[in-house]
Amino acid sequence: MPREPIEIPVDLDTPGPIRGWLDLPDEDSGRAVLLLAHGAGVGMESPFMAETAEDLSAAGFPVMRFHYAYAQRMLDEGKRRPPDRRPLLETVHRQAAATLRTRFPGRRLLLAGKSMGGRMSSYLVATGEPADGLVFFGYPLHPPKRPDRLRSEHFGDLEVPALFLQGTRDALCELDLLRDALTRYAGPAHLHVVEGADHGFAVLKRSGRTAEEIRSELISEVVSWEAQSFGALT
Repeated sequence: MPREPIEIPVDLDTPGPIRGWLDLPDEDSGRAVLLLAHGAGVGMESPFMAETAEDLSAAGFPVMRFHYAYAQRMLDEGKRRPPDRRPLLETVHRQAAATLRTRFPGRRLLLAGKSMGGRMSSYLVATGEPADGLVFFGYPLHPPKRPDRLRSEHFGDLEVPALFLQGTRDALCELDLLRDALTRYAGPAHLHVVEGADHGFAVLKRSGRTAEEIRSELISEVVSWEAQSFGALT
């Protein structure tokens, strides 16, 4: 499947441009375009991000992934860096969305993300960023071992359809707390639980399931949810 390098125009003090990849289906199915944002610990080149983008594009979605500024610096300088503060994360994320909209004008747009990337997607939509839906690959509802610090205060401002993909062993998301938080989500929200998966969707060997099987389950849920949420392809 075709893959194109992307440069995201952001006026930041970085050694080079913010970069991304656009994975395209072999044939345009008319599905929504999907912006896939990475989590805090790794950038867009992580195996999960790359393989998920490839599988989504194989299912008919044009998928763009990108580096946040700190991840771009890590790649350019070869040094570990903590994530940027929320305003800078949102600035880069918003510009990435604008870049994708320019490439696919008038096309349905889904903001998706792994962990932190999904959280930032939700903050953008809650504050007015145009999007047709949200896809969360492991929403980080709370910090590890801190279920008292919920990150769902903005759910009441989210009116677009959302898909939450969560593992039963996710240390950043107690499922009962998420189910309760989703009662306050303003739009239609669907929760799909992956049995035995942790925050990175890894499962124990004794489960007998492979990483490919788990990823196939995730992609199938995205395809099914998109069809149910938005109807016939346009």
